[in-house]
Amino acid sequence: MKIQFLFPYPLKNAPSQRFRFEQYLSLLDEKRFEVSNQSFWDERSWSILYKSGFKLQKLAGFLRGVLRRFKILFQLSETDFVFIHRECLPIGPPVVEWIIAKRLKKKIIYDFDDAIWLPNTSAENKMVAFLKWHGKVAAICKWSHKISCGNAFLADYAGLYNKNVIINPTTIDTVHLHNPAPVLAAKKTGPLVIGWTGTQSTLPYILSLIPTLVKLESKYSRQVRLMIVANKDPKLKLHFVDFVPWSKETEIEDLKAMDIGVMPLNDDIWAKGKCGFKALQYMALEIPALVSPVGVNTEIVDDGVNGYWCATESQWLEHLEQLIIDPELRKKMGQMGRRKIVSHYSVSSNSSAFLGLFS
Repeated sequence: MKIQFLFPYPLKNAPSQRFRFEQYLSLLDEKRFEVSNQSFWDERSWSILYKSGFKLQKLAGFLRGVLRRFKILFQLSETDFVFIHRECLPIGPPVVEWIIAKRLKKKIIYDFDDAIWLPNTSAENKMVAFLKWHGKVAAICKWSHKISCGNAFLADYAGLYNKNVIINPTTIDTVHLHNPAPVLAAKKTGPLVIGWTGTQSTLPYILSLIPTLVKLESKYSRQVRLMIVANKDPKLKLHFVDFVPWSKETEIEDLKAMDIGVMPLNDDIWAKGKCGFKALQYMALEIPALVSPVGVNTEIVDDGVNGYWCATESQWLEHLEQLIIDPELRKKMGQMGRRKIVSHYSVSSNSSAFLGLFS
């Protein structure tokens, strides 16, 4: 069976791709599927895509991507399934998807893990926001053989246009990647670390915690540090902050330095489409997760068992302080969180469901 994967970014770089389908590619190989991969943006374009400026270079990268997409259409004659993550082209109508489904008569597996039918363009690329054509999501859903959604909120939307919708949660490789074992035997001594990880598009969420963090800094400045792991420094006006540039080579070791993980969100329709990736990462590494009770977060985190739901400033402060002063509680919640991820949100627990997309 031949499968063509089409996705926006180069392999091993974008979290949504890495934890939606990339970590299953070796499984497909083991099962003797013949897999081909193609990103829209190449490595050269990816390195500047979310940086200000570089307009001509971005345009050149875009044109190369468009050329690749239309070239691949002539290579699908023997393909059984075309797995499309998010979209084929970053702007404009779903021309490529239409050709694949309607002219080439190929079975599309359409995968998304955000409410991508809603406008949500980065500040660096706002000049092309009006070209995004968010309405194409509904059309691609109609043309697809199956739809793979990260949570029930996304599945409800897809279900308006297609009956073959499968909830395929974002999952963690708890054996080869997010495995806490090596660090447990030699847990660091130094200050306790409250951690947050994400990208520049989600950095605004951390700003909602500033009032809480100011109070914590005032009370625990010598005992606690705040670590931000991201691809852009948020430049928070706090003294106990350590910024760590995100790197795929050091990602897991950086996460292991955290004692508590936080995932604040705004309670809006965009956040309801989120798939709880930060919480999944924390919990897989036995780090208790404190999350805003929005969307799938309330399914991933069991309040008071493997983490806490925090809807108000007082709840954030109360639960952070509980975990700061009680190492046994941190350990217990961390172990319970790891157990939850292994049983419900791991590659091993979801492998048969993922393979079922291609039945």
